[in-house]
Amino acid sequence: MKPQGVHPEGAESTSDASSRPDAADADDRAVDADADADEVHADEVEGDEPLLPARVHRPSDLMRLLIGVLAVVVLLAIAAFAHGTTSGLEQDINKGTGQAPDLLIKIAGLASSIAILLVPVAFAIERLIKRDGLRIADGVLAAVLAHGVTLATDLWVAKAAPDSIQEALTQPSPGDIHALTDPVHGYLAPVIAYMTAVGMSRRPRWRAVLWIVLMLDAFSMLVTGYTTPFSIILTVLIGWTVAYGTLYAVGSPNVRPTGQTLMAGLRTVGFHPVSAAREEAPETAENGDRGRRYFVTLEDGPPLDVTVVDREQQAQGFFYRVWRNLTLRGFATRSSLQSLRQALEQEALLAYAAIAAGANAPKLIATSELGPDAVMLVYEHTGGRTLESLAEDEITDELLRNTWRQVKALQSRRIAHRRLAGDAILVDRSGAVILTDLRGGEIAASTLLLRMDVAQLVTTLGLLAGAERAVASGVEVLGPDAVADCLPMLQPIALTRSTRATLRRLARERAQREREAVLEASRQAKQAHLDEGPHDARPVWEKPDKKAVRAEARAEKRAIDEALEEAREEDLLSQIRHEVLLIRPQAPVEPARLERVKPRTLISVIAGAIGAYFLLTQLTHIEFGPLIENAEWGWVAAAVLFSACSYFAAAMSLLGFVPERVGFLRTVAAQVAGSFVKIVAPAAVGGVALNTRFLQRQGVRPGLAVASVGASQLFGLGCHILMLLSFGYLTGTEKTPSLSPSRTVIAGLLTVAVLVLVVTSVPFLRKFVVTRVRSLFAGVVPRMLDVLQRPQKLVTGIGGMLLLTACFVMCLDASIRAFGQEGTSLSIASVAVVFLAGNALGSAAPTPGGVGAVEATLTVGLIAVGLPKEVAAPAVLLFRLLTLWLPVLPGWLAFNHLSRKGAL
Repeated sequence: MKPQGVHPEGAESTSDASSRPDAADADDRAVDADADADEVHADEVEGDEPLLPARVHRPSDLMRLLIGVLAVVVLLAIAAFAHGTTSGLEQDINKGTGQAPDLLIKIAGLASSIAILLVPVAFAIERLIKRDGLRIADGVLAAVLAHGVTLATDLWVAKAAPDSIQEALTQPSPGDIHALTDPVHGYLAPVIAYMTAVGMSRRPRWRAVLWIVLMLDAFSMLVTGYTTPFSIILTVLIGWTVAYGTLYAVGSPNVRPTGQTLMAGLRTVGFHPVSAAREEAPETAENGDRGRRYFVTLEDGPPLDVTVVDREQQAQGFFYRVWRNLTLRGFATRSSLQSLRQALEQEALLAYAAIAAGANAPKLIATSELGPDAVMLVYEHTGGRTLESLAEDEITDELLRNTWRQVKALQSRRIAHRRLAGDAILVDRSGAVILTDLRGGEIAASTLLLRMDVAQLVTTLGLLAGAERAVASGVEVLGPDAVADCLPMLQPIALTRSTRATLRRLARERAQREREAVLEASRQAKQAHLDEGPHDARPVWEKPDKKAVRAEARAEKRAIDEALEEAREEDLLSQIRHEVLLIRPQAPVEPARLERVKPRTLISVIAGAIGAYFLLTQLTHIEFGPLIENAEWGWVAAAVLFSACSYFAAAMSLLGFVPERVGFLRTVAAQVAGSFVKIVAPAAVGGVALNTRFLQRQGVRPGLAVASVGASQLFGLGCHILMLLSFGYLTGTEKTPSLSPSRTVIAGLLTVAVLVLVVTSVPFLRKFVVTRVRSLFAGVVPRMLDVLQRPQKLVTGIGGMLLLTACFVMCLDASIRAFGQEGTSLSIASVAVVFLAGNALGSAAPTPGGVGAVEATLTVGLIAVGLPKEVAAPAVLLFRLLTLWLPVLPGWLAFNHLSRKGAL
């Protein structure tokens, strides 16, 4: 018989044992006991877990790796830019530790030097006796990798690191004043990596002993002058980071309990199971942490529904939840870091609270731990099918009202479900509605969370039964005010991930139907024109009537607009708002702000940080005093003027390929905003995305906007190549009467030819390039036919491209003249070749704005054509300041202004 009164309290003995210092040993004994029980009852298990991988890659290990890398970068940045602070800190520490007794220092150093090797060896022997050699192997691998990283770091600090970092991590060795101490301790970092990789954090006694030994060793080294505080911190961070990187790369041992372990766990709490069958469900980022579910039959009594939650499944969707916590307010999503004990207690509490509120929810009758890394929750069997699996004729109005009644019962006790999707609502054979998946809910929920539940449920029911029935049933049960109050929450970001995916799929289907309707209307309009046949009476050599052509175009556009209007469908959320407003016209419709940080704002902050970093690195090695004293300010002003004119030329080059009417000044502002966007993305990618978005916001259809930008890019590429060849040829003939081209041009052409051959011969590269080019220039040919009907547009576009190149070339030439002396100026052809080569490389470079690649190319190019290095370096710096860095602030202002106006 099934035991009576088996509750979560019955499992407390197991949890208490695992919380004691010897919990690891108790876990080992429990696993051995479970294995013995499995051997005895293996014939009673009909269904079991599929074959599990021996190792798993934990997202938590990857997160710790990233945190460690970030901490190392921050530490090095502090050492590099806060030199005064680091020096003062070292002096204070040396002054304070200099008063320590010598005998104490010697004893601590000797004891720690011996113990730091004995403790890991003793722990390894203990683990090998317990047959846990895999963890020891992971620890040894992590120690070896940490030693390699320390050697590489020592070499970098000694040979290539800035002086400030070297001074923060090293100091003169006490034994030899001509030698420096090690930046990273070659033996301490491997020990820390070993300790972390073998999992000593779960064994408090070993962990405490080892940390005491490490602190004594660090103290003795610091007092005797063989290290610095920053060196100790860097050593700890490297060991910790390498350990988690190793664990994520090779994987951690998989301790996920199997179905046989579940059977043994059920026997420990008094049940007598006969078989366990796994309920298959897809493990997605949203529902993968809800646990694995089993249907368990007993020797006597009704069957059970058992949910098993382990650390691996709890990590499912970890980074998604972190992103939601970062971008949304605290009430929008639960904590992404939650222990197994917290998960068990939360689900048990919600189960009891839901039943006490009068809602139909699975009845929890027992809980228990399944070893150190899993818990189980035992429910009475409910049965039934999910709401989303019902046929359309089975979703009756009474069923909708019953669903709303269950939610009303929860909300009467201020319980938020927080995941009222179709698969969380069950319907049994009698038609009763049962709410499941309460694990993510909250008690004493805020009014905002309760409204989010109403918004989610009305959307879920709307997807199944339509907006009208979903709203009508909700109003009938909750009342019109409760349903109307959910309108501010009726936005995709407040819904579950699966619901958002369904809404996006429906949106794509609607868009496809609209495109098909437009194409059909265009085809019918052309067919009707051909059927009329007014051109048959006109001779072949006679030019077509312009009025007739315009009338035909207007008729076709009118037919397309009418077909688009007829095919346009309202999305589900708009339909729900419409239905609610019919009942409560005064209902609030302004969406509530649920986002803590918008993605666009986050990108802007990151872009500003990256831009500031690159700007500082560019300016740190420049002496501004001599530059300012020797500069010709008239030419500097001319360079500024040419840089400003380039934005007007860029606007002309874009509008020349857009037949639709778009404001010129607003287009200029968009090009200014592009100077901010290219700080975070390669110039070609950022400019294409921004211009496409801008044209769409100006009323140009998405396909036509992409085609216009593609046509502009295609013509720009052709003009760039022709100008590069032309100016290169002129440069080669300036000092060669025979008109032979320069060797540099020939070498460049040969290099391009080799690259083209390599790309076309490698299938992967060929497919990659073809896919990107096809997506970029799709629809360009039809768009060019539209532009060719307006020659003035084509002249504007090509003229803008030529003017844009001329502005940049004159800006670089003025920058050269600002710092050059008499006799050091270059011809315009030479300057143009250097600029065009540098611009091409900057567009291909993956760095933001081509930083690094453009500067190097321009400097080397100017020196190669005869400009002194003392003039080339400051000239390139001034040119890049005027064309890349100084426009960042105006670009940021223009970007925000256009975003607020809805133009981006």
